[in-house]
Amino acid sequence: MKDKRDLKIGIKSDKEFFDELKELAGRIDNGWLPEKPVERLYFDDLPSLLKHLTPKRFELLAELRRMGHTSINALAKHLHRQYRNVFDDVKSMERLGLVEKDKSGQFYVPWDEIDATFKLAA
Repeated sequence: MKDKRDLKIGIKSDKEFFDELKELAGRIDNGWLPEKPVERLYFDDLPSLLKHLTPKRFELLAELRRMGHTSINALAKHLHRQYRNVFDDVKSMERLGLVEKDKSGQFYVPWDEIDATFKLAA
């Protein structure tokens, strides 16, 4: 059985990110190991997150997860969207690590769970 892969998406400044990294490194140095790895994708601010993770891209991500390994052309047809727009969205999400390509060139969503959270400013 393959290990489940989870992704945490959020908003953190560089300082907050490195503080979290130091805290986790300290816990690991003291013998703590997570039950399962959780990979992270952080953005500097909400506008950056929303620029990269649009509603259309979330829809695409959900459908690609449901469909499994598939081509951009098949995904575009399934979503009733233009190939070029789906191509651009898939490539953008591939650069972010949200989508991966298998050895045969098919795209898929490697995540079992994506947890996206952000705090509202006080």
